[in-house]
Amino acid sequence: MRSTCGKKTLWPARLSYGQARAPLDEHTAVRGPGTGWDLHGYRHSALTHLGEQGAFLLMLMAKSRHKKPENVRRYFKPSPEAISELTSLLAPGDARR
Repeated sequence: MRSTCGKKTLWPARLSYGQARAPLDEHTAVRGPGTGWDLHGYRHSALTHLGEQGAFLLMLMAKSRHKKPENVRRYFKPSPEAISELTSLLAPGDARR
């Protein structure tokens, strides 16, 4: 998984999903193995934040490496605030929408 050269640890340039998941769980687990942060959750968050910032669907598809738009839709979960902000574009200054 990793090689050492003297006292310095060298990681591969790109970690596989499993290689990244194991140390993330190890360093964030509070209640034992398997209770740490979920790497897949970051994928959902990243696509949601990019979408809320105005990224186009084709860019979200490229970033997530999905070929079908419906697969990207499963990951994109806009916040109520983002939906409210978008709605406000229809009637600026009207807080009722």
